Amino acid sequence: MPHYHTLGTIPHKRHTQFRKPDGTLYSEQLFSTEGFNSDSSLLYHCHPPTKIIKTEAQYSVAPKIAEEKMLRHRSFEGFKVKPAADYLESRKPILVNNDCHISLAAPQQSMTDYFYKNADADELLFVHEGSGKLLTQYGELQFAYGDYLIIPRGSIYQLQFDNDNNRLFIVESFSPIRFPKRYLSNYGQLLENSPYCERDIRAPEHLVTIDQTGDFIIKTKKRGMMYHIHYGHHPFDVIGWDGCCYPFAFSIHDFEPITGRVHQPPPVHQTFDAHNFVVCSFVPRLYDYHLQSIPAPYNHSNIDSDELLYYVDGDFMSRKNVTRGMLTLHPGGIPHGPHPGAVEKSIGAKETKELAVMVDTFHPLQLTVDALDIENEGYVMSWAE
Repeated sequence: MPHYHTLGTIPHKRHTQFRKPDGTLYSEQLFSTEGFNSDSSLLYHCHPPTKIIKTEAQYSVAPKIAEEKMLRHRSFEGFKVKPAADYLESRKPILVNNDCHISLAAPQQSMTDYFYKNADADELLFVHEGSGKLLTQYGELQFAYGDYLIIPRGSIYQLQFDNDNNRLFIVESFSPIRFPKRYLSNYGQLLENSPYCERDIRAPEHLVTIDQTGDFIIKTKKRGMMYHIHYGHHPFDVIGWDGCCYPFAFSIHDFEPITGRVHQPPPVHQTFDAHNFVVCSFVPRLYDYHLQSIPAPYNHSNIDSDELLYYVDGDFMSRKNVTRGMLTLHPGGIPHGPHPGAVEKSIGAKETKELAVMVDTFHPLQLTVDALDIENEGYVMSWAE
């Protein structure tokens, strides 16, 4: 999905001899999430990236499903997920289906003694609180409040946090995360009508080649199981790379809202696209400017999708009692809309300061045990007040 990028030193032609100063060959690796028929990158390692020296017994990290089928509106207090020191231990799956897993995390410590690889899913990490660096074989990505980090499946990474106060909203996608097609030209350039452009996409930088031997653990998740695989060389031993498949960052603050004379439908907020779900960004914007406009969203049926909204910051005129980190789930099959009084209250308002991330899934989501632990009971009756 990102455009061509390169860092470090690479040979003039791909798949040709590329030698170190001592005359031995660098080891070329093609990286792609869809075989040889889609975007890829070529990485040049100091050592072959295949030297496994030890493995450990695998263990299950599959989400524990509490409710497989449901038809009522739900609400969850995301900040009730307790902080945990370790990054992987802190990740709590909340809502899942066969297309994506949605988790919350509050890690307190950087990843220092292991690396992580999700062999099943592209990952979208939305940074609600905290800052730091995403370290990968491709280089470094600085991140801060409001950043989306997109990590292709199979990427090896570490998160380095600046402090112990971090909150992440995580979407694991079992299909590639892409830019919506309607934003792209026939040749892949972001069009003028897109709410962001290539200048807003941040590619890795500061490639550091770590040529070390030893015992390096890559914790790898595959089909709900975690494997600890020990390698004999540091995975960040890349001297250079080029291509179109690599992690990147995009800030929600760089999303340019699309507005109109009357209320615009949710697709104008779409930011990313995947198989059977989309990700949208709700950002501060001017309200509709027709003299008779109603800024509050109209009731809609949600027959074909589950709508999950993650509230980040600001005021939300269509909802009562919204807190930072709250999630609302409005399942497909029943209509939903503004809370009582919100429509009249919105008339005459000129702008909103809201900030939120929405995930619309076209197959139903299932609740996990961790979701029940943070649920706001009685939300389904909040329209009767």
